[in-house]
Amino acid sequence: MTVGISEKQKLKASVLKRVFTFTAPYKNKFYLSLLLAVFLAFIAPIRPLLIQLTINEGLKNETASRFINGPGGFIIEITILQVLILLIETLARFYFTFTTASMGQSVVKDLRVATYKKITQLNLSEFDKTPIGTLTTRTINDIESINDIFSDGLIPIIADLLSIVSVLTYMFWTDWKLTLICLAPFPILMVATYFFKEAVNKSFIKVRNAVANLNAFVQEHITGMNIVQTFVAEKREQGKFRAINKEHRNANIKAIFAYSVFFPVVELVSAFSISLLVWWGAKDALQLPQENASHIAGTITAFILCISLLFRPLRVIADKFNVLQMGIIASERVFKVLDSENVMPDNGKIQSGHLTGKLEFKNVSFAYTPGNPVLKNISFTVNPGQTLAIVGHTGSGKTSIINLINRLYSINSGQILADGKPLEDYALHFLRSRIGVVLQDVFLFSGSIKDNISLHNDQITQEQIEAAAKWVGLHPFIERLPNGYNQNVMERGSMLSIGQRQLISFARALLYNPSILILDEATSSVDTESEMLIQKAIEALVSGRTSIIIAHRLSTIRKADKILVLDKGELLEMGNHEELMRQKGAYFNLYKMQFEKGAAAGV
Repeated sequence: MTVGISEKQKLKASVLKRVFTFTAPYKNKFYLSLLLAVFLAFIAPIRPLLIQLTINEGLKNETASRFINGPGGFIIEITILQVLILLIETLARFYFTFTTASMGQSVVKDLRVATYKKITQLNLSEFDKTPIGTLTTRTINDIESINDIFSDGLIPIIADLLSIVSVLTYMFWTDWKLTLICLAPFPILMVATYFFKEAVNKSFIKVRNAVANLNAFVQEHITGMNIVQTFVAEKREQGKFRAINKEHRNANIKAIFAYSVFFPVVELVSAFSISLLVWWGAKDALQLPQENASHIAGTITAFILCISLLFRPLRVIADKFNVLQMGIIASERVFKVLDSENVMPDNGKIQSGHLTGKLEFKNVSFAYTPGNPVLKNISFTVNPGQTLAIVGHTGSGKTSIINLINRLYSINSGQILADGKPLEDYALHFLRSRIGVVLQDVFLFSGSIKDNISLHNDQITQEQIEAAAKWVGLHPFIERLPNGYNQNVMERGSMLSIGQRQLISFARALLYNPSILILDEATSSVDTESEMLIQKAIEALVSGRTSIIIAHRLSTIRKADKILVLDKGELLEMGNHEELMRQKGAYFNLYKMQFEKGAAAGV
């Protein structure tokens, strides 16, 4: 058990050390904060010392008149000195607080950028198994907790400990017996502090877990609110939310209870310590001669102030240790994201040039989860400028093929070539910039139509954006909007119809003039009139460009140079429309089934 605790402490120390590596760009602030911590510790016992001197000197009969009267009197001198020291201490504490907090915010900024950058590099499989709300918590809440390591954590704890040592040194130097009497109740405080720290630490861990669960639940259910309301599931989902929220509340209440017990205990121990001090000091004063007893009054008064200086940091130091613990726990979670190896390798040397668009799949197998392959030994070739259509029932692996072409996932076996070179030889940015994708489920960001078409690419002009919109027949609709191309589409494009969102994604793909164009059910949500408008654009766009089309409506792919028929991850047939119809196999049956359904529906 001891070994386990030791390993745990080593882990925390290594995490803390790693956090402080992020202070390297701000080492001047770091050293300044440490210097100020030492200075504040040194200055802490000066005021009690001055008060002791003031009272001791003031009670001497021979100096009483000078002490009370005259512009140059001792009391005026000592008061001025006290005010100066107080001002210096206040200024130093201001700079200490500001420096540690600003350094923490700078580290948080760098960590948040690094975490977000890492998230954008993660394999899509990581998002398949990790709730978006959890990653949001890592990027926002957990990183914010790391700021507390600086503003309320390690450096403030060091400052408080140095201050306690400084005050205790003064007290022992002044009267070691009286100091021991003052410290007699401290074991009670140490025991109370330990139990408080443990109780709050456990509660805070539960709070952080509950916050992650709340974020994940709220993000998911707000995104899918149309499903919740459509299926009248509001009450059921409210019940789930109440349960998670109750867990969060209970964890906080336990922490509140610990605070409610601990702080009164600190006050009682402090009062008990002062009572012992006064009792012992008064007893000594009664036994000493009159001329020596006057010194006891100044010492007791100074020690009362010292007890306040001791108990003030002790009262919050346990809380700061908990803040430090939570910062370390949050750091561990953030570093797990930063250390994730589930990223798409990007070691390709080819970063520029022209891509003709030749694609080859050689015995490619792929599974999202081990043991459940969605593609099994797939092989085919698409020459530059050809149009490849992929058909098959739902779950046959059509979308998986286009995900692999984009290198959104890593294949399990086989090889994918572009222009005769493995996809891994291309830099991800270059490869993906040469592939245009239009998906069935269009995602639009909150912002203007212009930004959703250009994706905030400053190199794309307004004229190019409008030209792309005209190609897909979207320009007249945009012109009728109050703000035209600057119209805010709201989150996920909620102010637009599904067809209009589809047209925007089409314009987006056209604008980037890709070498390879992928259409995944791109016209499934577009009405007949709009489809006729974009078919001409598609025909012009696919000319001289490699195109991959996934479509359930087989009538839209009859002109394809090659058609792949998939079923349960296996390639059943391959050829053009006429060849496959002559074979009277799987494609023939699919086509016949759709034709009969269309005839029955009067299409």
